[in-house]
Amino acid sequence: MPTGGDIGRIATLGGMPSGKRKAIRMTDETSPGDPNDPNDPNDLSYIESFSPGHGYAPARASQANGSRQLSLNGTWKFRYSHGDLAPGFEATDFDDSGFDDIAVPSCWQLAGVPGPPRYGAPAYTNVTYPFPVDPPHVPDRNSAGEYRRRFTLPPDWDAEGSVVVRFDGVDSCFALFVNGAAVGHSKGSRLVREFDVTRLVRPEDNVIAVRVHQWSAGSYLEDQDMWWLSGIFRGVTLIHEPPGAVRDFFVHAGYDADSGTGLLRVDATSPATLSVPELGITGAAAGIEHRVPAEPWSDEHPRLYDAVLTSPGGDIRFRVGFRRIEVRDGRILLNGHAIQFRGVNRHEWHPETGRSLDEATMRADIAAMKRHNINAVRTSHYPPDPRFLDLCDEYGLLVIDECDLETHGFALAGWRNNPSGDPRWRPACLDRIERTVERDKNHPSVIIWSLGNEAGTGANLEQMAEWIRGRDPGRLIHYEGEPDAFYVDVYSRMYAGYDELDAIGRRQEAITANPEHDEHRRRLPMILCEYGHAMGNGPGGLAEYTELFDRYPRLHGGFIWEWTDHGITQLTPAGERYFGYGGDFGERVHDGNFVIDGLVFPDRTASPGLLEAKAVFSPVRITIDPGARSIMVANRHHTMSTHRYRFGWTVEDGGVRVAAGDLEMPNVPAGDVATVGFPQALAAATASAPDDERWLTVTASLAGDAPWAAAGHEVAFGQAQLTQPRKPNGPGPAASPPAATPGARSTRLTLGCAVLDGGTGELRRLGPFAVHSAFPDFWRAPVDNDVRVAGAWRQAGLDRLERRIIAVQRTAGALCTRLRIAPAGAAFGLLATLTWDADGLLSVHIAPDGSWPCPLPKIGLRLVLDAAVEEVSWFGRGPGEAYRDTYHATRVGRFTVPAGELATPYVRPQENGNRMQVRSLTLTGDAGQALTVTGDPPFDFAVRRWSPELLTAARHTPDLIPDGRTHLHLDAAHHGIGSASCGPKLPPGHTLAARTVSYALRFST
Repeated sequence: MPTGGDIGRIATLGGMPSGKRKAIRMTDETSPGDPNDPNDPNDLSYIESFSPGHGYAPARASQANGSRQLSLNGTWKFRYSHGDLAPGFEATDFDDSGFDDIAVPSCWQLAGVPGPPRYGAPAYTNVTYPFPVDPPHVPDRNSAGEYRRRFTLPPDWDAEGSVVVRFDGVDSCFALFVNGAAVGHSKGSRLVREFDVTRLVRPEDNVIAVRVHQWSAGSYLEDQDMWWLSGIFRGVTLIHEPPGAVRDFFVHAGYDADSGTGLLRVDATSPATLSVPELGITGAAAGIEHRVPAEPWSDEHPRLYDAVLTSPGGDIRFRVGFRRIEVRDGRILLNGHAIQFRGVNRHEWHPETGRSLDEATMRADIAAMKRHNINAVRTSHYPPDPRFLDLCDEYGLLVIDECDLETHGFALAGWRNNPSGDPRWRPACLDRIERTVERDKNHPSVIIWSLGNEAGTGANLEQMAEWIRGRDPGRLIHYEGEPDAFYVDVYSRMYAGYDELDAIGRRQEAITANPEHDEHRRRLPMILCEYGHAMGNGPGGLAEYTELFDRYPRLHGGFIWEWTDHGITQLTPAGERYFGYGGDFGERVHDGNFVIDGLVFPDRTASPGLLEAKAVFSPVRITIDPGARSIMVANRHHTMSTHRYRFGWTVEDGGVRVAAGDLEMPNVPAGDVATVGFPQALAAATASAPDDERWLTVTASLAGDAPWAAAGHEVAFGQAQLTQPRKPNGPGPAASPPAATPGARSTRLTLGCAVLDGGTGELRRLGPFAVHSAFPDFWRAPVDNDVRVAGAWRQAGLDRLERRIIAVQRTAGALCTRLRIAPAGAAFGLLATLTWDADGLLSVHIAPDGSWPCPLPKIGLRLVLDAAVEEVSWFGRGPGEAYRDTYHATRVGRFTVPAGELATPYVRPQENGNRMQVRSLTLTGDAGQALTVTGDPPFDFAVRRWSPELLTAARHTPDLIPDGRTHLHLDAAHHGIGSASCGPKLPPGHTLAARTVSYALRFST
């Protein structure tokens, strides 16, 4: 079998030039792999072969396909089976009238969605293979799809030249037949494969037949954390290459930052000339280096130049971006400037078509990323649809392009027989990295190649890295799974905790397993290829990570896991839409909702986590010093100045705007800071005595249109409190518990707008709203990121607390109720004192009793109103939800929202919708009746139409059935969010320990 060097040689040559109409000879020179593979793919032994395939053409750049193309996308005939294949299905005269119709591209398990799947069912696992780990064997019950389609060649495709069929993605293994003849077979689901079919096609009445197998030996290399789906899920294209056509080319477009010079050389596999009109290059021979004045490409300024490669076989049009990526003095430099990745991991996903995406969805995703200050994408864990990288070039995203390789399930067997270290898999591993690099080598957005993900360690990975260095030394190499990092250019970690990351930033991390590698690794720059697990409500703690990235030059940022929830659209019997996840499709082995872990919901709606990411990723940081009456702007761009931004200011008094204007800022170069004083109009707005809190907000917005947002789009904001109110807007400090003197009992007691039972102390009414129940509350429906502590909460009994009234005491104009709240069987608990005064002021005092074994979910009050509130207004942080470590996207202001829109519809229901630092809150009923709550200190609130018990039990959003009441939560504190569903535990600063809390709430109408 060929060695890595052989494959590298083949890739460099790029195959033979097209000539007269004849087939490419199917030898091991053109099909790296097992020389014992059968030439007839009807011999199904290829399914369990270590070989990556047979009969295919060498890999090449995605842009090298010329202009003569015929899309074979559309409706194909399709037969699904569990292995009982249709004899002779590849024959031209085969009767396929009994076959179904299926769309190509598509995933066959999603045919019929949002209804019941028609062909098998999707299955989700994170680590565990859904079949026995017995490489290279697969189960006898191995579903297959047999596809057929007829086509006619375009009339302008003359008999000269070659005809190639390209498959952009087929999962997981397929055999190809054209007009009844076997052509070849292939593995490597998310990689392009091409076959020369010149000798087999005719002008009319052609039949292409493809047999796709769900499982194959290749499946052992594709254990990525995602749904297992099958079929021809990316496009199929027929390509005509006239005689003399350039089969492949390689754009080398470097940049010298010192001189502002672009260095361009385009290597081609056959004679051709290059023209780049903007650069004055016309008809130059390919292979010659040009030094030209040029603007560099970057994520901040994605400058592209139109180019054309001309040969006797026609023109190839492409775009050139000049840039240089390097590691110098332990830092990653782009065009001479240190960069920070404010990135996301991105699986390809659509809730109804799975991994089959149209260009409109890809374009919308990239525009949304740019609008939320994301500058980089890691293509986890495979090369994306090639059109996605075209868009990354165009819009400006830095890309880590990852090979289609993951063997995570072998970890459950101690990595025994892991393909990464087994020489029998070496041709397949090298084939996969070759196809990755060759397809995407001409994209300026691709600055790092990644060998794969969670594939353990082994010599095959090292060989892959060496192949890249021989083929494309101008990019960096990444692989997180090798902890010593001795054959890569970047030290990469997943989900490192803050203390560990701090040590890495200081180059004081633990020594490598092999001491000889230690010095090398400490010289490397470091990234978090995964962090901030965005599962459900979260991620929290992003600001703390960013602070470390900014503090240490070695740390170059990271990539949040991940972009989108992988929910599958489903309908209830009543037609209500929801999104399914692992276990919803009858899987016997699955990982539940662990696949619901994105910054956007399956329908691409932004989650609060995406807004939090936008805030901490902001490319400019605005700091206001009210005492010095100054505004500081720090430019966090690596290259771009702030000239593209318009700065503005707004002053609000109690949430009501009193003044606004533009802010004249100097043009701040990248990496610099500028400070200006308050302009005259702003200074005047701060001079008068306010009636309420006065806040200054300064914003940075686009001064002009960008491809991804219109002028006026807000990029960043800063906020500061200018003055305190002239008089308190809250109820004043919490009252001390009254002396224990018994008062006269009454069945009804009115204190302000509160009506209470004078005997039990129970609240019966608040102004216009009857109260069903009211009591101290310490439970929240666990969020996915509570996974490390939710078990302790349940073990402690926090979801089944019992209340005991210790005493109800009356004093002049006040009622005090003392309670003990504790779980059954526990000696620890909480003591609560609720004191109402004559003006409707409720003072709350809560203290732990005994030794608590765990943090608390929250500390607060839960009121259940016997009416449905329709509208909610508040003065505090908003407009979106926020928790103690996820509030950076919110600002202090006055907001009004329909009550039904306060909840966040997480795919798996959980704690949500909390608003923070609220000074006043008004609830309005359907008849206009209103209740106002003010707090001192400011409080958190949530308004829901269902109980926490229902929220805790629900699995999907349709389970949340409103009960006709309003569940009002008025809380003093919450446990943080974090990202412990797949990350470090919460730091102490965000952990809510059982502690004494006092706060006061005034209720009025």
